[in-house]
Amino acid sequence: MDTLGFLRQVPPFDRLDQETLTDAAAAMTVVRMARGTQILQQGDAPSAYLNLIRQGEVALTQDGRMIQVLEEGELFGYPSMLSHEPPLFDVTAAGDVVLYRLPEAAFRRLLTHSAVADYFLRSLGERLRSAATSASPTSAQNLAVPVKFLVTGPPLFVEADATIQQAARRMTDANAGSVLVATDPPGIITDRDLRGRVLAAGRGPETRAADVMSRPLLTLDSDSPVFAALLRMLEQNIHHLALVEEGEVIGMISSSDLLRHQAQSPLYLHRRLQEAEGVTDIAQYADDVAHTVESLFHGGLGAAQIGRITSSLNDALTHRLVALAEADLGAPPTPYAWIVFGSEGRSEQMLLTDQDNALIYAEDVPGAADYFSALAAKVVDGLLHAGFPPCPGGYMATNWCMPLADWEALFAKWIRTPEPQALMEAGIFFDFRRVYGTLALEPLEEILADAHKNGIFIAHLVRAAQDFNPPLGFFGRIRSEGGKIDIKQGGIAPIVGLARACALAAGSRERSTLERLAVAANAGTISRVGAENLAETFQFLLRLRLRQQLADLQAGDAPSNLLALDALSGMEQRHLKDALGNIRQMQEGIGATFQTGMMR
Repeated sequence: MDTLGFLRQVPPFDRLDQETLTDAAAAMTVVRMARGTQILQQGDAPSAYLNLIRQGEVALTQDGRMIQVLEEGELFGYPSMLSHEPPLFDVTAAGDVVLYRLPEAAFRRLLTHSAVADYFLRSLGERLRSAATSASPTSAQNLAVPVKFLVTGPPLFVEADATIQQAARRMTDANAGSVLVATDPPGIITDRDLRGRVLAAGRGPETRAADVMSRPLLTLDSDSPVFAALLRMLEQNIHHLALVEEGEVIGMISSSDLLRHQAQSPLYLHRRLQEAEGVTDIAQYADDVAHTVESLFHGGLGAAQIGRITSSLNDALTHRLVALAEADLGAPPTPYAWIVFGSEGRSEQMLLTDQDNALIYAEDVPGAADYFSALAAKVVDGLLHAGFPPCPGGYMATNWCMPLADWEALFAKWIRTPEPQALMEAGIFFDFRRVYGTLALEPLEEILADAHKNGIFIAHLVRAAQDFNPPLGFFGRIRSEGGKIDIKQGGIAPIVGLARACALAAGSRERSTLERLAVAANAGTISRVGAENLAETFQFLLRLRLRQQLADLQAGDAPSNLLALDALSGMEQRHLKDALGNIRQMQEGIGATFQTGMMR
């Protein structure tokens, strides 16, 4: 392959126009070096070249310690050249090597091109974010479109003293499913309100609109993406949303607007779940979710956002199953809460994985144990019919069903006695989130918020996150088995664990990994740059995994966490190598902060 052909495969040269690429190639010199040749010396004169490896490998060492091996298509020397500072590493030919070398003057001319400047001057997190964005296809149905473009007309209003008959006539004339009431703040009347609060309640047509309206009016900034509107409707279980600009309502959107915007809308599946009457109505749920996730993915939505939407659908399914179980068993003898944890608790589940749920009831009153045992069995069985496999570790409500006092004692014990089994269970359950029920779980929340007071427990959580090893060899190469790596165990799980530990160390009650990283950065339990890089790495890895899992389904295989390296582009493989290296560095850095080396 000639020089131009090779450069077209290497970022950021792959983004240059033909004329600029030809000039860059002409300015390069080809240098051959024998094994053991020192190319750059730590602390010596700044690099005078951008070095691109054409063949062979070079080793990066720092203070005599091997850091990384760079391979064909990778670049080095530019940090020192850009900063005019001595190199931070010794760079040595690990074998016979061929380099393309671009002099500093030619390199700085290239930096006038935004694509090149972006690549060399941005952080790892920004490069990963850009990689995810550029990999996302665009379409007319893209959920990143500002939601204001779905508005078809100005908002409808009636006065506060208008009658409900006048409000209904206003809706009918405009063929609208809602009307706003001009109060301060505004209220809203929907078709559902007319049925439930007027007709079903026996109220007459002269009833004041203000007496049956809903307040406060749920609003969203009109520049928010369609995704944000979709998620708000799913999580709040509403069908109408007011859009505002500078505090003024400029229009309304409904669930029907979103359904029209996207054929495979999660709102359609959400509505079907709410109407399900038994397990036969949810038998296709796993396939329906897979089709919805695939549509969202190909519509350009980020993996973390897809996780939130899928978790909202799973919540709706669970909510319906618990309600149906209650209808069969009768009223519960004491208040309770159905909780989920793990990826579902963090709202990060996409395609269906095994169940992680439990049941907490207020008091051990007569009949409570039998009632909730029966309820747990019905719901777990319903989830099995919907396509959720049983949890191999038995973390399901059929096994984890206890009074609140027992849960409080268990949470306190996990923190007080951080043994291996306790750490595993604590890590899973500390992601808990209530899906159904009226029981207040504040006692458990307080235990979590106080966990930062036990430094030994936090250190053990960090140490547990360090036990997930990124699949990198001694020299920074990606280490695979049969050309595949376990992207969950080697990439996603350590980030989840580090985020959990650092957020708990900050006294936070946040659940999602991205939110935990943000609050930990604000509290100083992790550096801001480190948190940002881990956040972008996390989203990058989630996307790679989801794409692989969708390909598995397409091939008729069960989705797994095994990522095929040959399915990645050369750029993606380089980004993956950087991402895994970043995880390892953060494990070491956070471990040093919490002194986990003392625990080995």
